[in-house]
Amino acid sequence: MTHSPPHGIAGLSAIVVMGVSGSGKTTIAKMMASRLALPFRDADSFHPPANIAKMSAGQPLNDADRAPWLAAIAAWIGGFRREHACCVVTCSALKRSYREAIRAGHDDVLIVYLKGDMTLIHDRMAARKHHFMPLELLASQFATLEEPAPDEYALVVSIDATPTVITERALEGLRARTP
Repeated sequence: MTHSPPHGIAGLSAIVVMGVSGSGKTTIAKMMASRLALPFRDADSFHPPANIAKMSAGQPLNDADRAPWLAAIAAWIGGFRREHACCVVTCSALKRSYREAIRAGHDDVLIVYLKGDMTLIHDRMAARKHHFMPLELLASQFATLEEPAPDEYALVVSIDATPTVITERALEGLRARTP
């Protein structure tokens, strides 16, 4: 698993790309991981089958549903922490408590918050195919969203551009925040 952090992200065990469904988490995180030569994993792959079934049926998850999912993401990040390595992972991480669960008490996880308005994200979600998250749940995502507070280790990136520009903004912000 040894993936030593490239210059500019020393001291990080993970970059968590967060935002509501349709904000571009997977696209941007994959591009960041590729540019930084780091392993990538989508948080959707950590969901137990019951969560996917619930969301596919148009039912939002509750905190009890999310707990094992967040624990699995934190455990995956923990493996990189033990190896003094770094990874990139997506996660909606809509509440501060979810981000705290992912960090598992460590301050070596950078949150990259992909911020956009509901109209833009609605249009993007309507255009995508083969995703289990129905468009009807977008409003519940925005209702749940607690944007990262100033005291959280978070980088806010607007999604009002192309994926390439958004990725470059995130990487510039990353370079500016780390030694």
